[in-house]
Amino acid sequence: MSNSMGLLFRITSFGESHGRCIGVVVDGCPAGLSLKAEDIQEELDRRRPAQSPLTTGRAEEDKVEILSGVFRGFTTGAPICMITWNRSADPSKYVAFRHRPRPGHADYPAHVKYAGFNDHRGGGRFSGRITAGYVMAGALAKKLLREQLGLEVLAYTVEIGGIRARELTVEEIRRNVEESPVRCPDLDASKRMEEEVKRAEAEGDSLGGLVECVALNPPIGLGEPVFDTLEGEISKALYSIPGVKAVEFGLGLEASRVRGSQNNDGYRLSGGRVVCETNRAGGILGGMSNGMPIICRAAFKPTPSIRKPQKTVDLSSMEEVTLEVGGLHDPCIVPRAVPVVEAMVAVVLVDQALRSALIPRVLGVRGDGW
Repeated sequence: MSNSMGLLFRITSFGESHGRCIGVVVDGCPAGLSLKAEDIQEELDRRRPAQSPLTTGRAEEDKVEILSGVFRGFTTGAPICMITWNRSADPSKYVAFRHRPRPGHADYPAHVKYAGFNDHRGGGRFSGRITAGYVMAGALAKKLLREQLGLEVLAYTVEIGGIRARELTVEEIRRNVEESPVRCPDLDASKRMEEEVKRAEAEGDSLGGLVECVALNPPIGLGEPVFDTLEGEISKALYSIPGVKAVEFGLGLEASRVRGSQNNDGYRLSGGRVVCETNRAGGILGGMSNGMPIICRAAFKPTPSIRKPQKTVDLSSMEEVTLEVGGLHDPCIVPRAVPVVEAMVAVVLVDQALRSALIPRVLGVRGDGW
């Protein structure tokens, strides 16, 4: 398995859905960053299950423990290990699926690739549960970006079940995203999305949707062409989130349907600075940030665990069978995916900022360890 990502700001994810814990090791965080558990917990709480009737009822507290890399309230430059314990795991609900792969899940390819040694309980290593570790690393990354570069990363739900939000201002996103059960700052669209999720759940089904992420005030030149482009690194990070099936930047697919005159962003001067008149490129040109807000979107498929009967094969008897998936599952993973998308974009931006020497390896004044 490949469980690490990043070059200078490197994260290693560990844990399984129904194992003892979920965690992450962050290597390469600069020394001297003020950090306490509350900084991480605030972000974890946004992702935590059972936070509304629209999310899974699995009652995990998701309380973070920082095991290393922080001393006297500051990062030391050593690897930072953070975990949260699985308190509400119930592997008994997955006994029936041991030899019956669930449609839409990674059960079957994982069973073949790892010769049946993979942890199948709740998807094991392939469960959305592992994103708790992503959010821990992202909380650290967001704090670094905010304090060192004045860069803010915001994500929100733009679409669920075909219901799309109108265009929104940054102020609306900041003000309304946490007021919505589906994390859509367009509160009118939010109500319609909420009803659509409830309707699908009542029918034993699920919905997917689209999360948009905006990184404000990025420096120019993040990204390492030609193979470690900014879009490529962000895309890789977003595709590591279970359920993501497509990623786009700026106009995205729409750029293939318009003319060059409609796609190009003209330049102008503003206060002595060169800026773009529009941002159809999503803040990235040639694999590098151009100083405009970085805009990307991640498309999430419907939650594959549904109550409707589905066809599968019993691998022990090699017979076709029908199964119904029980347990506790989100009818739509999009609302809880919002902080995960923020986290992974922030992790990439910190790694790229370190590679561009825009964030020092030691922050602030010298410590008093001696």
